[in-house]
Amino acid sequence: MHSIPDASPLHPFATLTPDVVLDALASVGLYGDGRLMALSSYENRVYQATLEDGSRVVAKFYRPGRWSEAQILEEHAFAAELMDAEVPAVGPLVIDGRTLHPHGNFMFSVSPWRGGRQPELDDFEVLEWIGRFLARIHTVGAARPFTARPALDLQHFGTEPRDWLLAHELIPLDMQSAWREACKTALDLIASGAQYTSAGGRFDLKSATLLRLHGDCHPGNILWTPLDEWGRGGPHFVDLDDARMGPAVQDLWMLL
Repeated sequence: MHSIPDASPLHPFATLTPDVVLDALASVGLYGDGRLMALSSYENRVYQATLEDGSRVVAKFYRPGRWSEAQILEEHAFAAELMDAEVPAVGPLVIDGRTLHPHGNFMFSVSPWRGGRQPELDDFEVLEWIGRFLARIHTVGAARPFTARPALDLQHFGTEPRDWLLAHELIPLDMQSAWREACKTALDLIASGAQYTSAGGRFDLKSATLLRLHGDCHPGNILWTPLDEWGRGGPHFVDLDDARMGPAVQDLWMLL
């Protein structure tokens, strides 16, 4: 296993043109008719592609240097576990025995296209339905840990981002002293294993169970379809590329 190489010294996706996307799909036997639509993605580049037979797929090109091959394959394996457990997650297709494919300086996966809209979170029945499936995601996630993917912890979400911001001089000089002190207070509090609540109380973070999470469970990553006459519909969970070890509440707070 190895890290995905840099695609360009100028920009990671500088060479990812529509022709490259279509050539990548053709390399795994999927021939597009030329219609591509870019989908929303912060880290990666994701395209809906229409194939010559009229069907649609979603091609995800992973940001070079962001994840190792081993980490991406753990994400894919987690998605497969969820689907095997009849959780409505959308994972990558297995093509020629692989879910992750090389093309030039890029690595990409291909998933089935799923339609839908963001769920109506002010509807209690919708919330209850999503909650049931999140519980099932976490039940599967608790079965075994990730070994290659990072955890939601103080190092990755606290000290490393703080040090990066300071090293790149992105905090204005007149604010650095106060900002450093605020960071120290927050990180010391987290390191102690406790966090203040809005009511001024405390709860113990060290007792929280860490399990495999979706990791980025905001409404845009839940595709909702209404029930049809056969009772099909409801939520589909997409975009597991931020999956990591962490407390279950991480998959809940973005829905509040």
